[in-house]
Amino acid sequence: MTQILTTKSLDALAPATAKRYEVRDQKVNGLHVRVSTTGAKVFYTMVRPNGSRRRIKIGPYPAVSLADARRRAMEIARDVELGEFEKPSAVSEASAETLGEMIPKFIELHAKPNTKDWKRTESVLHKFDGLKDRPIDQIKRQDVTKVLDDIIANGTPYRANRALSAIKKLMNWCVMRGDIETSPVALLRPPTREVQRDRVLNDDEIRAIWRQAENEDYPFGPFLKLLMMTGQRRAEVSDMRWSELNLDEGIWELPASRVKNARLHIVPLPPQAVNILRSLHRFLDSDFVFTTTGRSAISGFGRLKERLETILPENTPDWRFHDFRRTASTGMAKIGVMPHVIDAVTNHKSGVVSGVGATYNRYTYLNEKREALEQWANELMGIVQKPSATSADAK
Repeated sequence: MTQILTTKSLDALAPATAKRYEVRDQKVNGLHVRVSTTGAKVFYTMVRPNGSRRRIKIGPYPAVSLADARRRAMEIARDVELGEFEKPSAVSEASAETLGEMIPKFIELHAKPNTKDWKRTESVLHKFDGLKDRPIDQIKRQDVTKVLDDIIANGTPYRANRALSAIKKLMNWCVMRGDIETSPVALLRPPTREVQRDRVLNDDEIRAIWRQAENEDYPFGPFLKLLMMTGQRRAEVSDMRWSELNLDEGIWELPASRVKNARLHIVPLPPQAVNILRSLHRFLDSDFVFTTTGRSAISGFGRLKERLETILPENTPDWRFHDFRRTASTGMAKIGVMPHVIDAVTNHKSGVVSGVGATYNRYTYLNEKREALEQWANELMGIVQKPSATSADAK
């Protein structure tokens, strides 16, 4: 596409739909603007020093104005004509891409094939959406630091650590591919010192959350109950598939591709859990147990947590869904379940069976795990059915 570029026409250029496109300027030979799928616009000029065709990057619009881009394009053309061209900062096709274009590439080509938690990485990288129109080779350490400072200011300091980890992985991947020469965040350290959590819900908190789960409609009500009852990870429960379940035998078989330690995990389901699952309706042609669309598992856990917090006392200490898992482990320990059985229930690598034995003996400690989870389910029901301390005091 060729036209006489104006500031008005530049502002009106729509984002690319499939891949970036170019608009050439009729006024200055060689000058053109590239428009990406994110709407970012970058000026380039095309010249032939020594007969070799070369694309020279001028800079992003509107940081570089149209007048400045034309002036710079003409200077480069003059230098070529006078033989004074000395390889200005020509950049490869890949390095001209913006962060917004590079993130989906990183997720598809690296994160998905190599990490089971790629969805969380993708979500965390959205924290850098303010930089998505910036060419990847123009992102500076200060830009990333500002994003991290904003995350901390919003009261989520640990998320700043996760965001830094994600952007570091992306930048290192870009360096490995040759998209950039060095990572701008290589020297950055996690901004927040993390303290290992030991939060366990007390009986009143368990009762309050369970009763709220009973007030929640499908899918979040039964999801919460199974999360508390099984002691498994949030993503493992929320992404549960019907094909993983054998309700007649009370077995949930988690494939290695869905667990953190990449090891097949058998969860014996107590009768209470089986009853919850039998009571659920099933989406037509969908394998997801907990879904609102039939095409994907549930999400929106932040909003769910906000709803739960409205029924807890104002002075309730900070909690997370992962604390349900620690609560189940602690509860099983209190009622006499042996530590190695608890490790087997929660699929911790610290368990006594590992290596080849764990690979081939898929039902290691099955009976012990079943007994432990049934004991915990009974204990949980006992806690839930007791009146809360505040209710007893009120009487």
